[in-house]
Amino acid sequence: QVQLVESGGGLVQAGGSLRLSCVVSGRTFSWDAMGWFRQVPGKEREFVAGISRNGRSTSYVDSVKGRFTISRDNAQNTVYLLMNSLKPEDTAVYYCAADRYAPINVVSKARDEYDYWGQGTQVTVSS
Repeated sequence: QVQLVESGGGLVQAGGSLRLSCVVSGRTFSWDAMGWFRQVPGKEREFVAGISRNGRSTSYVDSVKGRFTISRDNAQNTVYLLMNSLKPEDTAVYYCAADRYAPINVVSKARDEYDYWGQGTQVTVSS
C-alpha cells in the first residue's frame, strides 16, 4: 500500500520559515517525480513546486519563486519543501503527491498527472 505522510506544518508569523517533509512508503521512491500542492477552502488545489525523479529539474509557481525550495532524498524516500519569507497568502493545507513513472527529468505542474497523495498538513501564516 502506497502511503505519503506529510509533516512540518504549523503556525508561523509572516517572514518566518517552515520546512515540510513527506515520507513515501509502499513503492520505489526514485521511480516518481514529486510535487507539493496547496489548497484553501473554496479554491482549487494548486501546484506549488515539483521535482524530477533525479532531482535535477525543479519547477515552482511564480508566487513562491525565490522563497520556496523543493528537494528530495531518494535514500530516505523523502521530499522536502523549505518555505522562507512566508506570507499570510501562503496559508493553506499543503499536500505532497507522486507522479508515477514520470520521465526521469520531467516535472509536471498538472494536478491530474499525480497519482498518489498525502493527507495534507496545515500551514498558517499570521500577519
